[in-house]
Amino acid sequence: MRTSTGQIGTIKKVLRHIGRYRWLVLASLILSAATVLLTLAVPILVGRAIDGIIGAGQVRFDIVWPLLWRIGVCVALTALGTWVMNVVNNRVTFDVVRDLREEALSRIHRLPLSYIDAHPHGETVSRVIADADQFADGLLMGFTQLFSGALTIVFTLAFMLTQSALITLVVVCVTPLSLFVARFIATRTYAMFRAQSETRGEQTAFINEMIGNLKVVQAYGREAAETARFDGINERLRDCSLRATFFSSLTNPCTRFVNAVVYALVALAGALAALAPGSAMTVGMLTAFLSYANQYTKPFNEISGVVTELQNAVACAARLFELIEAPVETPDAPDAAPLSDVRGAVAFDHVYFSYVKDRRLIEDFNLSVEPGCRVAIVGPTGCGKTTLINLLMRFYDADAGAISVEGRDVRDIPRRSLREAYGMVLQETWLKNATIRENIAMGRPDAPEDEIVAAAKASHAHGFIRRLPNGYDTVVGEDGGQLSQGQKQLLCIARVMLCLPPILILDEATSSIDTRTELKIQSAFAKLMAGRTSFIVAHRLSTIREADVILVMREGKIVEQGDHDSLLKKGGFYAELYNSQWSVE
Repeated sequence: MRTSTGQIGTIKKVLRHIGRYRWLVLASLILSAATVLLTLAVPILVGRAIDGIIGAGQVRFDIVWPLLWRIGVCVALTALGTWVMNVVNNRVTFDVVRDLREEALSRIHRLPLSYIDAHPHGETVSRVIADADQFADGLLMGFTQLFSGALTIVFTLAFMLTQSALITLVVVCVTPLSLFVARFIATRTYAMFRAQSETRGEQTAFINEMIGNLKVVQAYGREAAETARFDGINERLRDCSLRATFFSSLTNPCTRFVNAVVYALVALAGALAALAPGSAMTVGMLTAFLSYANQYTKPFNEISGVVTELQNAVACAARLFELIEAPVETPDAPDAAPLSDVRGAVAFDHVYFSYVKDRRLIEDFNLSVEPGCRVAIVGPTGCGKTTLINLLMRFYDADAGAISVEGRDVRDIPRRSLREAYGMVLQETWLKNATIRENIAMGRPDAPEDEIVAAAKASHAHGFIRRLPNGYDTVVGEDGGQLSQGQKQLLCIARVMLCLPPILILDEATSSIDTRTELKIQSAFAKLMAGRTSFIVAHRLSTIREADVILVMREGKIVEQGDHDSLLKKGGFYAELYNSQWSVE
């Protein structure tokens, strides 16, 4: 089977992962060899038994009965060996796939946010789930059929050679034709299976996108348009799958034809040898030879099918390895030391950053924040407000300049230690599939019950939690299940209030909460922010009046800076933004 450099590289990586379980693989090989030998012993025993049946009324039972017992023992041992071998093969296969999935998830946790932003989530999910499953199917078939098939071919030829070199030569001469057919087809199916796998990933990404945004689709009446878009992807997947399946399916009938020719030639040569005067070829030996011819050709059918599946498996493994080997975020500096005694001093020093290198965003940004200062960041959409938060959290690193916390460059602080200093509430809420209690205690899993309840009360979530079927033990589904957007946001606020971090980041934290509850939350936040450095991103400017410093951003730069009253008196861009909230057209 001709393989490209990429395929060979993927196969080497797969073999390295399989090598972790070399003793189980060795056990599988030994069991496979044992079952093949036992299987090949049966035709010899059957042939001898046939030779013991001379004619009607002339059966040599003293020869036949012991042979039948030995045949029964061989069959029983073969069945037991095959069962144990399958158990071992399944163990190796699913351990390897488990390892790959663990590596993939571990890599996802270490990937830069730019990778996640640039790849559809559903496509990444498809690599970890669907591609891993397809790889497991191909790998398992390789273990169960490739090993035993190859050993069957070798041992069968050896057995046949001991009985008749001439007939064995006939078989060997025809065999390359079967290998040529399998190779010819296999070399053309890899690209087809690769395209099928990629299209399947695109389909998974689309379905994930539609399910996550179904309300928007229905609200704008886009059902028919999105269904048409899905039909297009589905049609392409059908075409890819049909092409891959059609060409791969040619292997089996083609090799079966060659195998039928081999069987016919063995039968013809064996029959002529048995009829020749003085020949040592008996009817029993001819029966054994025909059985061997069948057993010899059968693995070629299986191996041709295995080769096809392995092409698919290798294509899926290649996509999985692409994820596992994707460049991770810049590692922490070797001498990075954790933060200690965080008071909340933060500074931006001539910071430049852009998501796309030829599209400028943050340019020469400078800011110094004293401990305990409440900093509000306002400005039109796309001016860089959330980008500043991403830089603070080191979700992205600045292209130039430096960001420091407590006088230390954030690049000299381990990310985990840096992020432990922050408490963040985003406009986009996220709750895991767990109990209310577990979701609130995400940042402090060991928090006592009374502190969890106190945090819920402080965020005004306690009231609706009590009304849930099981209170704090109520399990919320994926992304909050049946909770309202406001309720989910209250739980996220409670999560931060439980951790009491030295630095707070509130990115539209109350955007989904009603005005009355928002006033209560603002009061709770005021108590929480006392003595803590806070960064508040808000579009509703009425929510940031009490900020110590308001940064007005425009096109990645601070164009105005001051408190609410001074900025209004200035009558500049902030005043324009603020007054636009009350304008009536």
